[in-house]
Amino acid sequence: MDTTIEVFGSIFGFLAVYFTIKQNIWCWYFGLIQVILFCFVFYTSKLYSDLILHMIYIFLQAFGWYNWKYGGENQTNLRVTLITKVSVWLSVTIFATVLLGYTMQNNTDASYPYADAFTTVASLVAQYLMIKKVLGSWLFWIVVDVVAIGIYFYKGLYFTTGLYVLFLIMAIIGYLEWKKAYNEEFAYRIQI
Repeated sequence: MDTTIEVFGSIFGFLAVYFTIKQNIWCWYFGLIQVILFCFVFYTSKLYSDLILHMIYIFLQAFGWYNWKYGGENQTNLRVTLITKVSVWLSVTIFATVLLGYTMQNNTDASYPYADAFTTVASLVAQYLMIKKVLGSWLFWIVVDVVAIGIYFYKGLYFTTGLYVLFLIMAIIGYLEWKKAYNEEFAYRIQI
């Protein structure tokens, strides 16, 4: 595998998460470049669930940009909200992980089919919640990052492992920053 693609994908991934923390719409542009590059990385590493995830991400980047730009009240910028129906999101994650992991284990030569399936499914849940600017999306990302660090390290994807260590730190920072933004907005609404 060409590590140059992995390195550039990691750089663009870092920028995407940085701008996400800042609630800056540029996160979706950098994210698009990152996911395209990582399609190649995961294909050559036989992490097929991650490959599928990143192919889906290509479309989610456009949806995320649109939603952040026009998805708020009266088609204005979206505000941070709290997660609802936590048990539903967790149930969907568990069920879909088992289904995808079983499929990958029995129909492909996938590496770590269940762990890879988990990071795929939980990432889709986290990404959907991120597109809607739900604070709890960062909690999903934290768990995904922890599992992904192990997978990528064992596959020898050291730049990607490093990126996900940074993603983990950034997800914690993102959660704290978005929580602060939510609390400030909530306090502002109470004062009105």
